[in-house]
Amino acid sequence: MPVYRYSEWDGTQDFNLDADELLKALSDDVLAHGDISQALRQLLRRGFTRPDGTRFMGLQELMQRIRQARQQRLDQYNLGSVLDDIRKKLDQVVQTERQGIERRLAEARAQSPQGADDPLVQMLEKVAQRKLDFLDRLPPDLAGQIKALNDYEFMDPEAQRLFQELMQMLQGQVMDSFFQNLYQQIQNLTPEDLARIRQMVQELNRMLEQRMRGQEPDFDRFMQQFGDMFGPNPPQTLDELLEQMRQRMAMMRSLLDSLSPQQRQALQELLESVLKDEALRQELAALAANLEYLMPTDDLRNRYPFRGDEPLSLQEAMRLMEELQALDQLEQQLRAAEQGRGLDDIDAERLQQLLGEEARRMLEALRQMARLLEEAGYIRSRGNRWELTPRAMRKIGQKALHDIFNQIKKDRFGKHETAYRGPGNERAEETKPYEFGDPFDLHLERTLMNSLTREGPRVPVRLSPNDFEVYQTRHTSLTATVMMLDLSWSMGLRGNFFAAKKVALALSQLIKTQFPRDVLYIVGFSRYAREMTEQELAEATVDEYSYGTNIQHAFMLAQRLLAKHNTANKQIIMVTDGEPTSHIEGGRAFFAYPPTLRTLQLTLQEARNCTRQGIIINTFMLDRSFYMMEFVDQLARINKGRVFYTTPERLGQYILVDYLANKRRRIA
Repeated sequence: MPVYRYSEWDGTQDFNLDADELLKALSDDVLAHGDISQALRQLLRRGFTRPDGTRFMGLQELMQRIRQARQQRLDQYNLGSVLDDIRKKLDQVVQTERQGIERRLAEARAQSPQGADDPLVQMLEKVAQRKLDFLDRLPPDLAGQIKALNDYEFMDPEAQRLFQELMQMLQGQVMDSFFQNLYQQIQNLTPEDLARIRQMVQELNRMLEQRMRGQEPDFDRFMQQFGDMFGPNPPQTLDELLEQMRQRMAMMRSLLDSLSPQQRQALQELLESVLKDEALRQELAALAANLEYLMPTDDLRNRYPFRGDEPLSLQEAMRLMEELQALDQLEQQLRAAEQGRGLDDIDAERLQQLLGEEARRMLEALRQMARLLEEAGYIRSRGNRWELTPRAMRKIGQKALHDIFNQIKKDRFGKHETAYRGPGNERAEETKPYEFGDPFDLHLERTLMNSLTREGPRVPVRLSPNDFEVYQTRHTSLTATVMMLDLSWSMGLRGNFFAAKKVALALSQLIKTQFPRDVLYIVGFSRYAREMTEQELAEATVDEYSYGTNIQHAFMLAQRLLAKHNTANKQIIMVTDGEPTSHIEGGRAFFAYPPTLRTLQLTLQEARNCTRQGIIINTFMLDRSFYMMEFVDQLARINKGRVFYTTPERLGQYILVDYLANKRRRIA
């Protein structure tokens, strides 16, 4: 079970990627899919684990963090409390006004010599009673209370101040539902401010109507007149302004959609009641309709299922909607990148704001992957796609070889002992007493120890012929090999192809590094056979739309390749999971399943031709069907080669260990 190591971000974590590390992480996907571009996309999706166990997040884990951040907010807050907060503020206004009225009456009575009989006090009491009666008759709904108090003349200055602050906040939220930061630019919405806003909205509606008629509005003139209302970073184009407005409208509509029907109606009526300017209300309604026509908000609106208990004010709720909308957009950007549209459209700054510095650093590292591999000489661009370089192929082959021998080491597999010892051209670690005719490759320590054991410690050391001990040597021979790799559809269907490709690359790397005088050819076969370069092998996939397993044609091609080499050691390593179902006759391939007698006869005839040329055929079977077992039994009787029934997991162990065992025969 893999172990991933996570740690809290403290700014010290190393996110510098290494090209070798990246290529190693890509290797298996390259072999599985045959496409470095697809392998890169897979790595971007899932991330990878470094050798020290540190987890490097991919797009899927970043999306999971976004979903967790969104869920944390939904589980924390109670959106319905927005109305409770406004109701609480209104109750405070009314309560402050009541207390102010009572205080004014008490002060008037205390200051008058006549007390309650003073006509002025009596008149004040009548006014106060009318106001108290008015407050008692306030409508139960928030919108009704706002409308009523808008026309009410407060007796208490503090109550009036609290109500004005509440109205400015609500008016600001109405403006902010269209224009980003507009309320911050106009802190106190005076009648003059509202008139200028109305003028700005009228001009904006005129530009949108021009756009709908196919005309191009004069945005520069609009910004010269109203640019100061859009803060320190005003939009540079009309489209940018419309997109900002679209997002603001979607935030408000998401907030409304996330409330219950009763709460939604109450908040809508409340927001409609805060603007006393009827002309401005009409212009804003027209603006909403025009914007929805030009740039619909359906893809941005969302209904969020809040489950928490923590209360929110309306301002806090709008900020929360902005965060949730940003999380939604980030998830969409990451999903688009996961589907291959690139990482440049992901908002790194917003990602940092919502998920922290670690997430931004991860994104930056992901963006560097292809560049690092290209600079290291592992991939190169061919048109609109990437391809592996020979240097990368060597690295992938080395990894395949390393993986297989690591497994061999774990399983202690392949200890094939033989009795042949004697002269050769590769020194072994074992020694033997010297015999006449042996190469005088002296093991000095053993020789001296033999003398000391025989005569004891003395100076000078006296040597006799029986003391001499020499290294044993192994005989290695030049070998020409063709590895025949089944590319038929069944290899991919049964999950065998990846293992076979990996073994072929590992064998190629083994021969290049350990036996450079040997020769290896790769022949792929399905309906037809073809020679493959190492590059083509790495990028190969099964032939899904070419039916047939043409072993006959592969044998024919292998014979032509091996005929180029004047060596007694020629062999074919065939990896397949199916019997021959196709053959060449008259220059064309014929396919039939179950295989015809003609296909079997022609295939076995080529096996006889191989046998006459001294070519050994070793077959590695990845299936045990009746037809297959019958065929390989006949093949083994004809060629005297060996047959191995194995699994994809152990294929590399069989082939590589067998190759080494044949190379290092010890001769007496």
